[in-house]
Amino acid sequence: MSSTVILHPGHATLADWRAIYRGASVQLDSATRPAVDASARTVDAIIAKGDAVYGINTGFGKLAHVRIGTEDLATLQRNIVLSHAAGVGAPLPKAVVRLAMALKLASLAQGASGIRLTTLDHLTLCLANDLIPVIPGQGSVGASGDLAPLAHMTAALMGVGAFHRGDAMVDATAALQDAGLRPLALGPKEGLALLNGTQISTALALAGLFEAETVFRAALVTGALATDAARGSDGPFDPRIHAVRRHKGQIAVAAELRGLMQGSAIRASHLIGDERVQDPYCLRCQPQVMGACFDLLQQAADTLSVEANGVSDNPLVFSAEGEVISGGNFHAEPVAFAADMIALAICEIGSLTERRIAMLVDSALSGLPAFLTPKPGLNSGFMIPQVTAAALVSENKQMAHPASVDSIPTSANQEDHVSMATHGARRLLAMAKNAAHVVAIEALAAAQGCDFHAPLVSSARLEKARRLIRAAVPHLDDDRHFAPDMETAFGWIVSGDLSKASGVSLSLA
Repeated sequence: MSSTVILHPGHATLADWRAIYRGASVQLDSATRPAVDASARTVDAIIAKGDAVYGINTGFGKLAHVRIGTEDLATLQRNIVLSHAAGVGAPLPKAVVRLAMALKLASLAQGASGIRLTTLDHLTLCLANDLIPVIPGQGSVGASGDLAPLAHMTAALMGVGAFHRGDAMVDATAALQDAGLRPLALGPKEGLALLNGTQISTALALAGLFEAETVFRAALVTGALATDAARGSDGPFDPRIHAVRRHKGQIAVAAELRGLMQGSAIRASHLIGDERVQDPYCLRCQPQVMGACFDLLQQAADTLSVEANGVSDNPLVFSAEGEVISGGNFHAEPVAFAADMIALAICEIGSLTERRIAMLVDSALSGLPAFLTPKPGLNSGFMIPQVTAAALVSENKQMAHPASVDSIPTSANQEDHVSMATHGARRLLAMAKNAAHVVAIEALAAAQGCDFHAPLVSSARLEKARRLIRAAVPHLDDDRHFAPDMETAFGWIVSGDLSKASGVSLSLA
């Protein structure tokens, strides 16, 4: 992506963060510079005055009572970074770290963190040069901020650790040198400002939100296509039903499903003379379930938009009053709740989708050939793809348990309640991937089911989706190696190609 986001700290939109996650470059609004400079000068004045102020000339956490001499302040900041860079596990995805860097940039640029313009510029230049730190994914409890992962980010800026370069990991000092940059030398307060905050958990939660949104949109298409494959009714999508219940997501999803099925010859073929009275819930209750998921995702998006525009380090510098105040903005409880909501929505999107796949392969429910194969018995058809979908849905159920209800004391009980936001957010990409595979299986199963209604065709919008599918995956007459077909379909889901082909317009704001 070649677009550029002009980052206005405190006023960035969800679309801005989505674009940065998808690869847009970042340009910081220059109007932020005076406030940043004033914040740094406030820190200098406090040091000159000699008062003990947490994070500037004291130890950290349980050691806040230890006074640090002026001659050791730079060492103090370097030490906190190196000591806190204690994460473990597989590195976070590069796209997530880029987003976290942009989030940190937006937080620091609001002039409440006490950093110098040179430090802000260094972070900006690293982002512009695609110098993305390697950050182990485990080691944060979501308060006092994402200390360990943000320490790994900061250490790389200082020339310690590694940066991503393509698929490789490059020594941080060498990568900075290649980009014409010197390792960052921290001033008073700067190490703590860079380490403290919720940017890693927020970046992970936003990434999960954006991937969930993509899967959600695709599941509307495959759900509508499955409804046609099962010769289901579009009556449950009538706007009057949803208007009287009043939930915005339900109303919007019903409208999208109606639009997707409008003009379907398959639907028209059983408007008269169909003995069935009601469809199973997996078809009939799509607006209610998917609408609730959409409302939940929107609520999470609202919370994360606020968090992304906020300042979450500690202590905070208020230049107008010349004060530094210690508080708890690093506590990521809002992010933890948002991540749990996203997890619930992802889980239910996959769960409802799997039930439609199970319905389609069951000839007693769908009226289609058993396991969607013309020769059941000789061929297994879609038998095992449905099993795979069931396995993925159950895996997501296990991961959907709320992380926010957990806590464990740290730092010798100084930090005695933590959010677990990073745990809650880190699982979301894996859950979204699982759900995307389930929706991909439904895309293939629903297309196969519609094939049995030939020469009747579905609506114009759904036929565009079928053409995309059939251009790469032919109708299944006899059993063949299934995994490549499923992987191809997975690509349409995560890229958004399937929902784009069908013209799905519903999205988070």
